[in-house]
Amino acid sequence: MQRGSKNGWILLLMMLAGVVIGGFLSEVLGKLPYFKWLSYGQTFGLTPPLALDLQIVSLQIGFTVHFTIAGILGIVIAFFLYRRM
Repeated sequence: MQRGSKNGWILLLMMLAGVVIGGFLSEVLGKLPYFKWLSYGQTFGLTPPLALDLQIVSLQIGFTVHFTIAGILGIVIAFFLYRRM
């Protein structure tokens, strides 16, 4: 792969890794007093989940996203690492 050509899938995977690592760090470090600010965030989504009950089949659809400061920092760091590739 040439330096000028970048793959969008790599960017997506790096950003997903940044979100996962940031979420993990917000869970672990958010319990410490000096790093509590990393776990501040907001949850968006379908809560409670949409439900369809047909007596034979029951279907529930739900989706939530929890944004934290650490997750957003993970996305930003992943983007800058992608740019340096």
